[in-house]
Amino acid sequence: MDPTGLPFVIDLCRPILALRFAEPRRMLSWSISRPGLTVAKTVAWLEVNDSDLPIGREPVAVLEDAFARQGLTDTVGLMTACDVSAYEICRTTIEGTEAIAITTVGLGNGEFVGRRRFAGSAEEAPIPGTVNTFVHVSQPLSDGALVETIAIAAQARTVAILRTTESIGREIVTGTGSDCIVVAAPLGGTACYSGLHTAIGEAVGASVVEATRRGTVRWIEQSARWLESEADSNHPPGIGP
Repeated sequence: MDPTGLPFVIDLCRPILALRFAEPRRMLSWSISRPGLTVAKTVAWLEVNDSDLPIGREPVAVLEDAFARQGLTDTVGLMTACDVSAYEICRTTIEGTEAIAITTVGLGNGEFVGRRRFAGSAEEAPIPGTVNTFVHVSQPLSDGALVETIAIAAQARTVAILRTTESIGREIVTGTGSDCIVVAAPLGGTACYSGLHTAIGEAVGASVVEATRRGTVRWIEQSARWLESEADSNHPPGIGP
């Protein structure tokens, strides 16, 4: 996708993928840093592995230390075991309202909502995997509309994962145990509704479905290659994607 005309700059330098806005945005998320409603100019992913998260070290401390080294202050932060350069982006405009979705997809610890596979026991420890989704809406959204938008984004992400995993006969999941969504919009809060009947909801849904679909396909293809390489090796299996 052509990055020109985006309302933010994409700054990729592994292990960090940062989206930098020139002007502050109203954001809503359950990010491990700055969760809830907040105003920020940056959203960033941190790519980590097991060695980055030793026992006793709080993930938020790892995240904030990494961001501080890169001068990322007041950042809404996401953490993933995925390669952050493998992000997907989709841009949709409906009736003058633009929604941009960026996602990284890993389903190694996939779950089906309402039926846990991994309940925290060491014997069941999953392979790292997270679906992190960012959505920017071009219209200023009220607090209520931000909440509605995050619900639409969650619905769209789940539909994309369900359809894609089901279509190729893999175990069907609805997400992972560590997924996160961030929605952002300009300051002002003039739009009060963003549901499925609105242009905002349609644009958000379309962008998130397509970005998540592409990310899920990419993860499935990478997983197949990793399993092939592990099967051909003589050493014990390592951590997959």
